[in-house]
Amino acid sequence: MQLKPKPQHYLQWLGATLAAVLTTVGLAVTSARATTAGMVFLVVVVVTATQAGLVISLYSALLCAVSFDYFFLPPIHTFILAGPQEWVSMMTFAVGSLVAGRVAERARKQKQQAEQRREDVERLYLLSQEMILHEDADGLIRDLPALVAKIFHLESVVLYMQDRDQFVSTIAELSELFKANLRETTGGAHVALANQDGYEAHALMVGMRAVGAIAWRPPNLSKEVATAVSAQVGIALTRATAIEANARMEASREGERLRAALIDSLTHELRTPLTSIRAAATTLTQAEGLDDESRMELATIVDEESARLDALIGEAVEMAQLDANVLKVQPEPRHTRTLLDHAVEESHTALGRHQVTLMVQEPDRLAWFDAKLLSRVFRHLIENAALYSPPESRIVLRSRRVSGRLEFEVEDSGPGIDKVDIPHIFKKFYRGKKGAKLGKGTGMGLAIARAIMLAHGGDITVETNPESGCTFRFWVPLVEKQIDEK
Repeated sequence: MQLKPKPQHYLQWLGATLAAVLTTVGLAVTSARATTAGMVFLVVVVVTATQAGLVISLYSALLCAVSFDYFFLPPIHTFILAGPQEWVSMMTFAVGSLVAGRVAERARKQKQQAEQRREDVERLYLLSQEMILHEDADGLIRDLPALVAKIFHLESVVLYMQDRDQFVSTIAELSELFKANLRETTGGAHVALANQDGYEAHALMVGMRAVGAIAWRPPNLSKEVATAVSAQVGIALTRATAIEANARMEASREGERLRAALIDSLTHELRTPLTSIRAAATTLTQAEGLDDESRMELATIVDEESARLDALIGEAVEMAQLDANVLKVQPEPRHTRTLLDHAVEESHTALGRHQVTLMVQEPDRLAWFDAKLLSRVFRHLIENAALYSPPESRIVLRSRRVSGRLEFEVEDSGPGIDKVDIPHIFKKFYRGKKGAKLGKGTGMGLAIARAIMLAHGGDITVETNPESGCTFRFWVPLVEKQIDEK
């Protein structure tokens, strides 16, 4: 395929011609001497060489030499040189033009090379920064071909990952022959050319091991830049793969830690009600000497501890469902007062003799939310409030609309939460110092509440005061629709 000359190339030839013509006219009008004319023509040749290159500077030197001979060397207006002095002047001008043109051309090329090296360094730096932003191997592999093509202005880029036998390309179709050639490239660090497709391919080497290959078209990158690109890509892919593997290992270790914590917590919490149930049941089986009041008391112990055991198992199952992402939000139009009334009724056993106050902002228009999920959040928060607050103390439930949110609060009169515990209070199995000291709770309730709120598109926070207790505030996006309340 023949390349068409660029318009800029024509302009350079035209500029050299005009420069020689205008210089000749200017010197002729000013009646310049031969010595002056020769120096001026030499300057024109040097300037042309620095701007347009050696070939055009030679063309300019030829035009200037013809003009110099015809208009300024005797005899004037002829191409005949009168004597030795004129021959010396012409030869001096010709040699000076050639030497000056070569020097100027060399300086121009050195400048271009310096600029090219600077651009290459900037592009390599940009490539490294963009690759560092990817910490997952899949994302880096997916985006890398387009990234290299964009930064280095390439027509197409193909990436081959050896361990996955995976090809990722900026074009849709790759020939089987090209794929085979790219696979062979991973056998060493040498350049492989898939001539039938016009690609240049390099192995991605990390140390002495090849992790894949990369190819691009057209093959217009310098050897140094191509080597640097393949080295950076290989290192970045290895780094992302290592980070991903480390994250999987860390997640596995965290999962093991959480499972161990769950087993320890459940073992401890389940053992207490089981011990009470077993003791009461054993006493009941040995019924001799027990009056009706004692039997009723033991039966009550079995009933209460069974309920506690059921609640513990329910929390464990609930946490497992949240971890498995099987929770589905099903919003329905509800009044917030109905939600609060239901939450109090559902938690009446845990509330005991606590005084419960409901504060609902009016008008209490219908809003869309999952009442079942929010009831579970209220249940956990109300049970915690009743558990840690003094008997017969006040517990306040609030609802209001604030800045596009449907906001709820549960306020208790307990001992509050230590500031060091607040950043961790919603983590699974975390129990604050005061809760652990009292031996209450499993460390799952608040984690469950937050997971439910996040699934609902909201969140939960806590404010604490040692003198007035805690206020848990949670919210969901406010969605109101006109509904026939017939």
